[in-house]
Amino acid sequence: MAWQGLMAEFLQVPAVTRAYTAACVLTTAAVVWRLVTNFLFFGPLGFSFFFNMLFVFRYCRMLEEGSFRGRTADFVFMFLFGGVLMTLLGLLGSLFFLGQALTVMLVYVWSRRNPQVRVNFFGLLTFQAPFLPWALMGFSLLLGNSILVDLLGIAVGHIYYFLEDVLPNQPGGKRLLLTPSFLQQGDLCPIFQLSSQGTWPRLHEVRCRRGPGPGSSALSATPKL
Repeated sequence: MAWQGLMAEFLQVPAVTRAYTAACVLTTAAVVWRLVTNFLFFGPLGFSFFFNMLFVFRYCRMLEEGSFRGRTADFVFMFLFGGVLMTLLGLLGSLFFLGQALTVMLVYVWSRRNPQVRVNFFGLLTFQAPFLPWALMGFSLLLGNSILVDLLGIAVGHIYYFLEDVLPNQPGGKRLLLTPSFLQQGDLCPIFQLSSQGTWPRLHEVRCRRGPGPGSSALSATPKL
C-alpha cells in the first residue's frame, strides 16, 4: 500500500533528519488542537483566572442541573455550536483566546432562561438575571480588559438562545438546532457522567436523550457571587 511504502521510505532516512522532520510535522499538526485549547486558557494564575473559574463552575453547573437536566447530549451540542461560531467570529476580530467568551455565553443563556431570578453581584448590586452578562462586561471594562471578548460571548449566547428558545415558539417557527444523532447514542455520555457512587456507569446504563424543554427549570434562590 502507498502508506506502507511511504513509511518504509521514511524509516530509511538517517536518524537526525527523520527525527527533525517528524517533529516539524507533529508540531504543525498540533496547531489544530489550539482550536480547542483556546477555550481552556484563562490567562496566568491571578484574580482574573479565579474570577472566570468561579463563573465557569457556577453557571455551567446550574445550566446542566437546570434546563439541561437529562439532556447531556444537548448540552454538549451547545458547547460545540458556541465554540465553532466563536472561532469563526473570533478570527474576524483577531481574538484567539476565547475561554472568557464561552463563559459569558453560558452566563447569558442561563440568565435568559431564568429572567425572574435576582442576582447578588458580590454584595454590591442586586439585579435581575438578564443584566448579569452586561455587569460582567462592565466589570471587565473596570479592570482595563477589552470588552470585545465579552461582546462575542453575549452575541453567540443570544444567537443560541434565539434559535433554541425563541424561534421554535414563534408562529410558523421551527427548531433549527438539532443535536446530532451520534451525540445521543449513549456512547459518548459515560465521558460526562458518573454514578452517585463516583464510578463510571456501564454503557447500557446511560441514556442521552432529549429531556424536558429549556424552560423546565426554576431557581427560586438568589444566587450570590
